[in-house]
Amino acid sequence: MKKFEDFALSSRTMKFIALNHFTQPTPIQEQVIPAAVSGRDVIGLSRTGTGKSHAFLIPVMERTDSSIDHVQAVITAPTRELAAQLYEKAKLMNKADPSLRIRLYVGGKDREKDLRQLKASQPHIAIGTPGRIRDLFLNEGALRIDQAEMLVIDEADMTLEYGFLNEIDAFAGRMGEHLQMLSFSATMPDQLKPFIRKYMHEPVTVRIGEEARLNPKIRHILVPCYHHTYLETIRSILPGIQPYVCLIFANTRDEAHEIAEGLREQKLDVTELHGDMESRKRKQAMRSIEQSLNTFVVATDLAARGIDLDTVTHVISCGFPEDLDYYIHRAGRTGRNGSDGICYALYHEKDDAAIKSLQKRGIRFEHIRFRRGQGETLRPYGQKHLKPDDEMEKQIAMIMTKKNSKVKPGYKKKRAAAIDQIHRKKKREFIRAKIREEKKAMYRKKAYEEKYGSEN
Repeated sequence: MKKFEDFALSSRTMKFIALNHFTQPTPIQEQVIPAAVSGRDVIGLSRTGTGKSHAFLIPVMERTDSSIDHVQAVITAPTRELAAQLYEKAKLMNKADPSLRIRLYVGGKDREKDLRQLKASQPHIAIGTPGRIRDLFLNEGALRIDQAEMLVIDEADMTLEYGFLNEIDAFAGRMGEHLQMLSFSATMPDQLKPFIRKYMHEPVTVRIGEEARLNPKIRHILVPCYHHTYLETIRSILPGIQPYVCLIFANTRDEAHEIAEGLREQKLDVTELHGDMESRKRKQAMRSIEQSLNTFVVATDLAARGIDLDTVTHVISCGFPEDLDYYIHRAGRTGRNGSDGICYALYHEKDDAAIKSLQKRGIRFEHIRFRRGQGETLRPYGQKHLKPDDEMEKQIAMIMTKKNSKVKPGYKKKRAAAIDQIHRKKKREFIRAKIREEKKAMYRKKAYEEKYGSEN
């Protein structure tokens, strides 16, 4: 394991690290910092909680010179909440270098104040949402990022999901020819790759795996959809539960919208959150979620990344995501702070491989189907239904097999013959029993017809 001292960083950057009380780099910091400090383009793939933010904030600090009076680094985040979080972390740089100017540019702030401040002086590091940075640079010409040498895109997959990648594309193309770009996200969607190829030159890719943790206080319930849609299956579950907040995950934006609309038709209070929504509606949705105004929240995985609630009592997963860690994160939205939680995993036949993979990872699924809120327990998922003959074979074998008995010559043949004899005897008994049942049924029918036939 390397130490921060091994990176040969400046004293002010080391002071910034000390102010954060960091003792040694996390795995992603260990790989990203030396590459970024040397000027390489970087693709960082890791989830929240791995030290990702400081994997780029430390190189930004190292490569920024406060004696040069222009913007040197631009950092974007897809929402103003995430941008504000980054800004709060970056502000500690001022304690290490008081002359360093770091500013936040997001919607909801006083735009006129931003313009006046920019007219007086430019920041060294600009942090903000893509839309506000594009507006201040291209529309107003106030924020001069054309000389910046670093562009960091945090939560790049979420930026794509919200449709903000075009905003970044609009101003990235006007930045310096030797622009260094760092992109960080949990996943690398195919739609993001053309943008990466356009701006990055032989990037260093750092992928940090994070073992998703299973919470033993969460019940995982498999719910078969059969020929029904996810919406119809959800409707069959809802009459039997009383959630405080129920978080419903969909794999696509269209599915999320369809489910939300279907629940609204039932007069349920629903908040919808995904990348196809207008910015204004997304902000309203986030406020509604933060205040727990609605019982049901329908979201995609990426859009839900900005949700941090301790009040989720139930989770419904509509199918399974491609990255099965996301299922564990979906379920992990409930059962927080020591409370119990429940996650319903709705499935079709195509989900067999995903379910078996999760079972191997230690998830114990209950198997229940629902009708009008009433649950019926099914046999464990993957357990084959034994035919009467199979069960009989099993019982006969148990009778014939004696523990600690000495094996004699010809034992296997004798055992097979004995099993076959008992098997035929059992079959005869089974057939006779069926014949007796059919005769009884026939006699009952005949007696019924003799007694009530004239009335029919």
